[in-house]
Parts: sequence; C-alpha cells; structure tokens
Amino acid sequence: MLIGVPKEIKNHEYRIGLTPAGVKELVSHGHQVMVQSNGGEAIGFDNNQYVAAGAEIVSEAPEIFARADMIIKVKEPQPNECRMLRQSQTVFTYLHLAPDPEQARLLLESGATCIAYETVTSNGRGLPLLAPMSEVAGRMSVQAGAHNLEKAQGGNGMLLGGVPGVEPAKVLVIGGGVVGINAARMAMGLGADVTLLDRSLDRLKELDMIFGGRLKTVYSTEDAIERHALEADLVVGAVLIPGAAAPKLITRELVSRMKKGAVMVDVAIDQGGCFETSRATTHQEPTYVVDGVVHYCVANMPGGVARSSTMALTNATLPYALALADKGVDVALADDEHLRNGLNVHAGMVTYEAVADALGYDYVSAMDALARAALQQTA
Repeated sequence: MLIGVPKEIKNHEYRIGLTPAGVKELVSHGHQVMVQSNGGEAIGFDNNQYVAAGAEIVSEAPEIFARADMIIKVKEPQPNECRMLRQSQTVFTYLHLAPDPEQARLLLESGATCIAYETVTSNGRGLPLLAPMSEVAGRMSVQAGAHNLEKAQGGNGMLLGGVPGVEPAKVLVIGGGVVGINAARMAMGLGADVTLLDRSLDRLKELDMIFGGRLKTVYSTEDAIERHALEADLVVGAVLIPGAAAPKLITRELVSRMKKGAVMVDVAIDQGGCFETSRATTHQEPTYVVDGVVHYCVANMPGGVARSSTMALTNATLPYALALADKGVDVALADDEHLRNGLNVHAGMVTYEAVADALGYDYVSAMDALARAALQQTA
C-alpha cells in the first residue's frame, strides 16, 4: 500500500501523522510511505531521518493526496484537504465530525473512507487512539489553567498550590475519564484543592480507592456543578460522549456568577465544548474573557507539546495502520470490530450513529456500508 503523510496545516499544529520509527515499521512490512518535506522538522524529525527510515520525501501536499492509497494525519482534514480526497482513498486521523457539518459534507462528497481515531474502541469500551492525547490534554489543562490564573494573564492571581499560611486554589474537574484523571493528578501534584465530578458511581469509587482523601469525588448533578463551579478558581471540562457533541454543562448564566478571574479550560472543545460560553481558540490566541472569567479553549491542546504527542500517538495508531495496510482496508475493517467502530464515513454514507444523529444524516451501519460499496464496485 502507498501511504501518504502530509504536513499539518492547522494553526500552530506541529505534530505529524508518523514518526520515522513508524515509517520504518510500515516499510518493513513491504509498504511505501511518502512524507511531505519538512513535515516533522519543527519537532526534530527531519527529512534525512524519514529517508533513512525508507520514506520518499514529497514537496507538496497535493501530490501526496493525488497518489496515496491511505492518508495518515493528526488533525481533521481542512476544507482544501477534504477537496483533494477521492473515492477508494482512506484517511486515518482525528475527525471530530459531530460539531463540524462542513467537514462532514465535504468528506461525504469525496466518497473516501474516513476512519476517526477518536471512535476506535478496545475491550472494556476503551478509546485507545484517543487516550494518549487525552492524557496529554488532561495534564496540559492544569498547566494552562495555572498559568492563566496569574494576574498578568487575566486570572485572579491565585497560586494553584498556595504556600504555607495561604490556602491553595480550588480546582473543579468535570468528568472522571482519561482527561479528568490526568487533570486531577496534575492539580493534586501541585497542591491544589481538587474536586472531581462524574455520573458513574463505580468510577468515583475507583478514583477514591486510587487517591483516597486527596481527591474529593462528588456525584455529578446540576446542583453539584453549580455549587462547585461557584467556588472554583479553575474549572476543567473533561466530559466525552464518543463521537457525539459534548453536553453543555455550565451555562452562560452560571459563568456570570463565577469568581472574577476564575479560569475555565474546555478540553471537550474538539467536540463542541462543554461550557455554553466556549468557542474554539488557538495556541496563538488561546484565551478570551466572558463576564470576567478567563476561557482557555484551544482545539488542539496536545499540539503545544508536539514532539511528545507525536511519539505517543504513533505508538497507539501504528498497529491499526499496519492492519489496514497489510490486510487492505475493507478486510481489516471487517475483521476487527474495534477498528470498524472508527469508521465514520464510507463511500458517501455516515457510518457512525452519533455523528448521523448530530448532523441529521441517515445512519448506515459500517458493515452495511462496506457491503453496499463493494456491490457498487462490482456492478
């Protein structure tokens, strides 16, 4: 299979779809890999390293999109990239389609097979390709929150961990998944007073066993969110409904009553955000203020630590990329239910139910879509 790795073009996005080590692994399986020139240079992966791994260096993205059987990326295809995709081509990347109707429309029009990292599953309902970036984003959320609590950044001037004789900042983490547990761990490590809300009693019991009295665990209700948000200096939104738009858990009215100079970090912004006042920001302009509350809503947070993120992501995605390349896309999807759960769009059909519901498309199961497309090819 001929695999293409274009340079990412989103604002301040320095990650790349494969490390040189990942390229070497695919080449050792008999596949060809094209990498766009200087695609990983900003994070220390230069053209020479990719050539040594067996890759072909290609100057411009259009050539990669024109030639490759499968495109491996990090971020969702931008409109001009979507328009370069074609029928019988596969794109393997984060998509986050539910809050992005334009991308969904363009991918459907392309006829391509679009597999989303964020909906690939594992045993135990895990999300193995989302987890590495969720770990990064969870840890970064507290780092970003602590920085923006500084008075010069618009915050209320609280030191997250306090000092002897001065109480620490209050941190509220909404959601006890991978993002939430990493945010809580970082905040506790800095000495903050941390409360975590979740709707799963089993998860709250598990976190209580792990952290004991260092972490306050509270069952999530509207009343609990309101009470703790009003007390918080930092709120981390860490909720996830796989493939679907994030629920709005903090209303604009509640934001208006929060502490002036409090900071809200919305890690769910890729799925539309879990605060009513959230809108996507960039690493270049990461924050804005609503009713005196600082909002940090960077849509590609792990891009801020792009080298670490790229290595972690390649470690997770490579086994699936190898399966798609070694077996062929249709066979790999048919053989592996968990990989098949990543299929969001195929041959002009929406194959992920939450995306179809969010955007008003007819839902076609992945197996039915694969069968229909195969019939059309043989007709």
